[in-house]
Amino acid sequence: MNNQHNTKNLSLDEQIQLATNALDDLKASNITVMTVEHLTEVAERIIIANATSKRHVKALADKLGAKAKEAGLMPLGREGDKDSDWTLVDLGAVVVHIMTPQAREFYDLEGLWSSPESLRALAVQKE
Repeated sequence: MNNQHNTKNLSLDEQIQLATNALDDLKASNITVMTVEHLTEVAERIIIANATSKRHVKALADKLGAKAKEAGLMPLGREGDKDSDWTLVDLGAVVVHIMTPQAREFYDLEGLWSSPESLRALAVQKE
């Protein structure tokens, strides 16, 4: 049996609940859920959460990945290594960013994703 097709269909709300619960269980803070489906085809929701350190970033991403797999939701990918201050976990409709407060402030994803003009400015212009 092919594992890629062995995933349960969790609703969007269930995916959000799973992610926020996993983050909350390991003491992530300032957990924000943003609706982005009107801005991109990549995801419907973005979740951003603070970790206290690079080690905490990794622990939160590990926990989220394990909880997702337990629920039958295979993460599509993960970006950020074990010594990173920002790790992204792609659950499909929901993309989770786990960051140190310094990285979160520096990259300002909330500001970026709340402004279609900012997103357009970042987009590569086709000639």
